[in-house]
Amino acid sequence: MEASAIFGFILLLLGAACGGSFGLPSKFVKKETPWETLWGPFFFFVTILLPVTLFPLIAKGLFATAAEAGWGVIAMPVLFGFLWGLGSMSLGLSFAFIGLSLAYAINYGAQIACGGMGPFLIHHPEQLATAHGAVIMAGVAVCIVGVVVCGRAGVLKSKSQAGAGGSATTGGVTVVKGMTLAFLSGILCACYSIAFSYGGGVMEHSMKAHGNPGWAAAFVVSALILWGGAFSACSYCAYKLTKNNSWSSLAAPGIGRVLFIAFIMSLLHDGATVLFGVGASKLGTLGIAVGYAAFMSFAIIVGNVNGFLTQEWKGASKQSVAWIGGGIAVLIVGVCLLAAGNFMQGEYAKKHIAQAAKQG
Repeated sequence: MEASAIFGFILLLLGAACGGSFGLPSKFVKKETPWETLWGPFFFFVTILLPVTLFPLIAKGLFATAAEAGWGVIAMPVLFGFLWGLGSMSLGLSFAFIGLSLAYAINYGAQIACGGMGPFLIHHPEQLATAHGAVIMAGVAVCIVGVVVCGRAGVLKSKSQAGAGGSATTGGVTVVKGMTLAFLSGILCACYSIAFSYGGGVMEHSMKAHGNPGWAAAFVVSALILWGGAFSACSYCAYKLTKNNSWSSLAAPGIGRVLFIAFIMSLLHDGATVLFGVGASKLGTLGIAVGYAAFMSFAIIVGNVNGFLTQEWKGASKQSVAWIGGGIAVLIVGVCLLAAGNFMQGEYAKKHIAQAAKQG
């Protein structure tokens, strides 16, 4: 493996560690802190502050591209970004209900399945009967099985912890609510992938008009998606602040620590995006197959390790731990199948483009 590919793979793993850890700092906020006091600033940093200050340093002419491309080109990335924002907000809520480990597993499982299938069905439904279509469908099915297995682990965990004197937050109703939120958030978070699939026109304009390489132009699309998410996620947090009369908490003693934690979370969240984009670009064709599989698999593992380190599974039965371990393993198999299917789809497209060129 070339040195650049090794460096790219290291960046992917670092990005996955960031993606699987962005919820971890929330564990260090005082329990009496309102949910919206932490997550409101987090979403502001993620969807507005960092894309406005950091992304223009990566993609030249970012704001100009967004303005010049036209509403017809940027509408779909922004619209699906709005839906992604709803999903990301729901994931934040599910952390509070069922913890990092279970929320990450269920969210990522649903997100991988829907994110892998959505763009394929929207843009290439005629390829469903091909070999790579079958592999992608198999990957989606395996991921769904993985989500079900993880859900079973959550139910067993709830029962065993309740029997061992667990807190009320491990109650059955709360766990089911949290798992439902995590699953729905995964479906909505998959809209990031769908939004990106509509970003070809934006990337093309960024590359032609402002001379950005493909990987840098991708950050213009990412910025549009995040700005779309700002409308939904930040609006919901503003609603919660108003409904709970908790605006004053943003000026209460100790808010500096909360804002610092929110900022660290946002750096980890957006750092995952940056590191994946740069890392995958250095892997060449492996960026589609090996890169995606490594990133998502390691992110799932890191998210669950963080959950175990913060003692979310303390008092849980060995059976429930075995089920979550099995669920993670199944999800990783599903990720690898989807990555293989996406790689095969890329090769399929290259073959047909070459044939068309010969006939032309």
